[in-house]
Amino acid sequence: MDFTQNKRLKQITGNTLIIGVDIAKHKHVARAIDDRGVDLAKRFMFHNSFEGFTNLIGWIEALSHKLNRTHVIIGMEPTGHYWLNLAYYLKNRGLQTVVVNPMKVNRSKELDDDSPTKNDTKDAKVIAQVVRDGRFHEPTLPEDVYAELHEGMKLHDIIQEDLSSIKAQMHNLLDRYFPEFQQVFKSWTGKAAIQLLKQGYFPSDIIQATEQELLNEINKATKRAVGLKRVQELKEAAEQSVGLQAGLNMAKEELNYLVEQYEQLTKRLKVHQEQLEELIQYIPGAVEMTAIKGVSAMTVVGFFAEIGDLSNYSDPCQIIKLAGLNLTMNQSGLHKGRTSISKRGRKRLRSILFQVARPLSCHNEDFKQLHDYYRNRPNNPLTGKQSFVALSCKLIKIFFVLGTRQCAFSESRMLADIPMLDNNNQVA
Repeated sequence: MDFTQNKRLKQITGNTLIIGVDIAKHKHVARAIDDRGVDLAKRFMFHNSFEGFTNLIGWIEALSHKLNRTHVIIGMEPTGHYWLNLAYYLKNRGLQTVVVNPMKVNRSKELDDDSPTKNDTKDAKVIAQVVRDGRFHEPTLPEDVYAELHEGMKLHDIIQEDLSSIKAQMHNLLDRYFPEFQQVFKSWTGKAAIQLLKQGYFPSDIIQATEQELLNEINKATKRAVGLKRVQELKEAAEQSVGLQAGLNMAKEELNYLVEQYEQLTKRLKVHQEQLEELIQYIPGAVEMTAIKGVSAMTVVGFFAEIGDLSNYSDPCQIIKLAGLNLTMNQSGLHKGRTSISKRGRKRLRSILFQVARPLSCHNEDFKQLHDYYRNRPNNPLTGKQSFVALSCKLIKIFFVLGTRQCAFSESRMLADIPMLDNNNQVA
C-alpha cells in the first residue's frame, strides 16, 4: 500500500487517465482529466445500477483508447455507504480505485473559479484534481473473513445499541412503578431480579405474596446469593413504595415485553460473539494476540474488522494513523502549542484500543510497568489519558508483529525497548 506523498505522485504520469466521480444515492457524475489537470471530456452521468456501472466502464475504455492512456485511476469521496457498490465493482474488474478526503475536496473548490459554488459536475472535477495532486488513499475493501468480521461488528454494535435502549426503558419503567426495586437489587439484570420481573411483580403483588412464595420464585433462577433477608428487604421496600398505581395492567405488559426483549437480545449477542470469535481462528496471529493477558477475543475481532488484512500494511505507523492516534503539533517560530492526537482516523478502532489499554494497565503486570514508566519517567511524564494512548500505539505495534510473523508475545522484548525497565528486570 503506497502511503507517502512522493509514491502517490509517481503514479501520475503522462500515460494516466484520471477519473473523478461524485457519489450520490441514485446518480453519479464522472469527469476525466489528464496529468496536467486538462479536461478531457464532458461530464458523464450514470445510475447506481449494473447498467450504469457498465456504461461507466464503456465510457472509460473509450476515452482510454481514444487518448492512448492505458493507466486509469478512478477517485471518489467515501460518501456514507453509497460509494461501496461502485468501489467493489471497479476493484473486481482490476481498475485502480482510490478515495479522497471530503475535507480536501471542500477546501479545493475555490481554486479554479474563486467561488464556493457546489454542484455534482464541479465536485467530480475537483475530486479528479485532488487525485492528480497525489492527495488520495487506496481504500481497504475487506474480502473473505475480513468482510465477515466487518459486517459482524456492525451487527454487534446494533445489538448493543438495542440492549442499551431496552435497559434505559426498563430504568424508566422501574423509576415510575417501583423506584425502590434497585435499592434491594443492585442490578435488575441479575438472575433473581429478572425472575421476579418476568412474573410481573410490582409492589402490590409483592405485598400480597408471602416471603416463602417469593423465595421459591427466586430459587427457580438461582439458589445462591439471595436468601430470606433479601426477600424481607424487598417486601419492606414494596410496602413503603411511592410507585405509581395508575395504568398498572399496561405497565405489566410493558415490563413483560422489556424482559423478553432483553433476554432475546442477550442470547443473540452471546451467540453472535461466539461466531465472531470462531472466525478469527483463521486469521494469522489472532491466537497469539488473544494469548496476551487482558486482551479479549472480541478486542481482536474489532481490530481486524477495522483494519482488514495486515498484509495491506508495510508499517504499524499506518495503522496508528488509521486509528487517529498519530500526534499533531501546533508550532510556529518560538511558539510551541499543545501536542495532541489527530483523531482523524476510525473512531471505532481508536475506541477499541483505548478501552483495552485501561484494563491492560491494571491486570497485565508488564503493561502495568510500562504504564507506570510513562506516568513517572524523568523526561516528559504523561498524564493517565496520554499514557493510555501510548499503550494503544504500543499494542498496535505488538499486534502488527504477531500478525506478520506469527510469533508468541514476549514481555521481555517489549520491555527491552525501555532501557530503565529492562535494567530493573535484569537486577530483579
